Amino acid sequence: MDIPPLMADLQDLDITLVVIDFEYTTPTGRPWVPIEIAVQAVRARDGHWQPGTGHAELIRPDDLADVTDFDIGQTGITPAMLESAAPAAEVMARLDARFVDGPYVLVAHHAPAEARLLHALRDHCPRLARTELLDTVRLARDLYPDLGGGHGLDNLTRHLQIPVPPDRHRAMADVRLTTKLLRRMTDTGHWTSLRHLREIAGLTPESARPHQASLFG
Repeated sequence: MDIPPLMADLQDLDITLVVIDFEYTTPTGRPWVPIEIAVQAVRARDGHWQPGTGHAELIRPDDLADVTDFDIGQTGITPAMLESAAPAAEVMARLDARFVDGPYVLVAHHAPAEARLLHALRDHCPRLARTELLDTVRLARDLYPDLGGGHGLDNLTRHLQIPVPPDRHRAMADVRLTTKLLRRMTDTGHWTSLRHLREIAGLTPESARPHQASLFG
């Protein structure tokens, strides 16, 4: 069986792709507040995508009032559901401890949002905060440049006729949708290597960028 070049490259590099999604609130004038995270690992093996471990967990915000009626309506996550959840520091530290045997590349739909949250939480998840990302929005723009309606997850799933689960906007549901989208797009053979993916959709996290000393000491 002929293995597609991208799959062969990912297998040769022994890369694990980790699809990640946060659900979060956006309080006016304050940093974003994560309320749920999910991840799903996938690897290229013998020309096929092999799913790895997945994990989803609610995150208790410092102030439950940050979860507005809009957030509840969109995600279905209520303050009552978050009362017994662990705070972000604990959730992210536990998750970060699982990212030891790399190399890993994170994948997210609109990855700058995930990068922003990971950077804000970098003291608790230093490995994740320094892991490079691929943005499936940028991949979709490259593959479907003339797609009407934009390159949001809902429009892309409609275009590709990917079934949308009833719990859309929960973190694991969105991770699974993004994973299916990634597989559908990469199966086209449009991209031939991880380097090609990076050129189109790579994002270097702020925590991994070299910091220049101030000119004024």
